[in-house]
Amino acid sequence: MPHLKTLVERYEGRPFSVIGVNAYDSEDDYRDGVKNFKVTWISAFQGVNPVISELFRVEGYPTYLLIDHEGKIVQREHHHDGDSIEQLVKVAEAAGK
Repeated sequence: MPHLKTLVERYEGRPFSVIGVNAYDSEDDYRDGVKNFKVTWISAFQGVNPVISELFRVEGYPTYLLIDHEGKIVQREHHHDGDSIEQLVKVAEAAGK
């Protein structure tokens, strides 16, 4: 999660958002995590109900989606490092120029 916090800070003020979805933890663990990790981006609790994961066809965690201004998923990545999401943001910036 530290890479997400860095990314949110780096792109503050730009048309960029991070939305986190927590799956499988208890609601108390989720709330404690948001507090302990000082999450500053939108975060949703899914728990064991896979509605959000099914909607976005998430097959593993973490999954990163790049969604364009029309709401279309233009890129999907599934990696455990911060480089993947950083690369998606660079792709989005290049496309917006």
